[in-house]
Amino acid sequence: MLFRYFEQLIDIFRTDSGEMPPTHVGRFYLHFLRQVWPSLLALLAVGLVVALIEVALFSFLGRLIDLAKDSGSGSAFFRAHSGELIWMAVVALLLRPLFNGVHDLLVHQTINPGLPTLVRWQNHSYVLKQSMGFFQNDFAGRIAQRIMHTGNSLRDSSVQAIDSLWHVVVYVISSLVLFAEADWRLIVPLLLWVIGYIAALGYFVPRVKQRSVVASEARSKLMGRIVDGYTNITTLKLFAHTRLEQGYAREALQDLTEQSQRIGRVVTSMDFTITVMNGLLITSTTGLALWLWSEGLISVGAIALATSLVIRINGMAEWIMWVVNGIFENIGTVQDGMRSIAQPHSVLDREGAQPLQVTRGEVRFEDVHFHYGKGKGVIEGLDLHIRAGEKIGLIGPSGAGKSTLVNLLLRLYDLEQGRILIDGQDIAEVGQESLRAQIGMVTQDTSLLHRSIRDNLRYGKPDASDAELWDAARKARADGFIPQLADAQGRRGFDAHVGERGVKLSGGQRQRIAIARVLLKDAPILILDEATSALDSEVEAAIQESLETLMQGKTVIAIAHRLSTIARMDRLVVLDQGRIVESGSHAQLLARGGLYARLWQHQTGGFVGVE
Repeated sequence: MLFRYFEQLIDIFRTDSGEMPPTHVGRFYLHFLRQVWPSLLALLAVGLVVALIEVALFSFLGRLIDLAKDSGSGSAFFRAHSGELIWMAVVALLLRPLFNGVHDLLVHQTINPGLPTLVRWQNHSYVLKQSMGFFQNDFAGRIAQRIMHTGNSLRDSSVQAIDSLWHVVVYVISSLVLFAEADWRLIVPLLLWVIGYIAALGYFVPRVKQRSVVASEARSKLMGRIVDGYTNITTLKLFAHTRLEQGYAREALQDLTEQSQRIGRVVTSMDFTITVMNGLLITSTTGLALWLWSEGLISVGAIALATSLVIRINGMAEWIMWVVNGIFENIGTVQDGMRSIAQPHSVLDREGAQPLQVTRGEVRFEDVHFHYGKGKGVIEGLDLHIRAGEKIGLIGPSGAGKSTLVNLLLRLYDLEQGRILIDGQDIAEVGQESLRAQIGMVTQDTSLLHRSIRDNLRYGKPDASDAELWDAARKARADGFIPQLADAQGRRGFDAHVGERGVKLSGGQRQRIAIARVLLKDAPILILDEATSALDSEVEAAIQESLETLMQGKTVIAIAHRLSTIARMDRLVVLDQGRIVESGSHAQLLARGGLYARLWQHQTGGFVGVE
């Protein structure tokens, strides 16, 4: 129960405002730390008590020596000071373990697991809402690494700062007070040491921080290159480029090693400097205490107190040095992570955006311009009206703008000019999630999640029953191979995992799972982007009936080079250089002898089912 209480002090799945995290490192820390401030405040308070108890025990050590020296006999010593001895025993045996235990509970049960999880959850939730362009401009592995490492580094640097703060403040101030009580001259070496210690940290720490940021960037680059190679392992094997890939990773690994060595030079220099200063503190304080004792100015207990405290401060100083180094190394990692995480969303829901309501499925493109930020090209002033329930085929050479048009309909990018309407509603004015929920899509390059067949199918309908899954699989002609699937862990059928991007399935199997998934979604608007390109002729013919069923009652946009359903479309729209150049039925366009007719002639097999 005690562990559970501390483990629940932080709401790890707390929802934040959804706004972009701050881009300044201090405000970035504050953005997350203020969400767990009660736990951090408790840790700060407990840390103060722990530090005071430690100093009290050192102070009692010096007093104990003086009391024992001044007592005539052991029995007299215990009679005279039993109360004080009992109190210190209570401090050592009860209070010290109690407060250290609470400190450990706060660190290990509350903050260590809770804070990084909260940071990862909110950053992951924010990054998921980024546009397609965001993910296309970076390595997926590097983005994931930064989200994971940012949480850990933010936690470690914060806890280390809180723990070290009280040790520095309490030990230095308490030592100065205790030394002054014995003899004011004892504080001189400690004051000089404090000044030198602060100066050393002021010189070395910024250099550690600067080099840590560079090293973190090098680490992210290495991770990105390694993950990129593993993700595309098939290409690597097919082209027999193991050595080339090794060289690609070696370059990044060499850079990371060199950056780590540059940090090591600063750390070694700082370590040597602090060690010399600590040696001077111990010898000067102990020597001064012995001289003051020889002059009869302080007691033997004061010598023990001074010596033990400076030795403790010596150990603490070396610990603080490594803590400070770790803090700024972690800050460097956080700064590196901020570069990926704290970027504005380029596609945003407008304030007060309402869910899209699709009653008919009419789609209008009105004076649409889009250039991917290039200033010209791609889509230029396109107008297209797709009636409710109409099935159109988009035809055109590569680069004509077919896939871009679909991406704009899905609002994966915002238009630069014009608007797109669905049942009279501007898609820029509705919620993105509601828009995409009303559109089903089967793509040419089908990518499945590295999860079970069941989980992949339920992406189309999360609450689908197994009966509904089987029905969709049957309609997509996937019921023949799903029962035969098995993975390395012995899971079979719907429970079998498909591997990263569905690599354990053939192209045709992946495509049929994708079609079954869209069947389950049953959205009123359907997009087929080379939907049967991965299927052989026999399988392609076998699922035509399923596609016919899938298209019934829906507004359909089919992109095709070799798509057997294209001739069954109500209308074909031919694009070239972002403009509509032809429109009509298959027969009409062939008779016209334009671009469509030329593309048709260049095809090797034509369309299945065309007479």
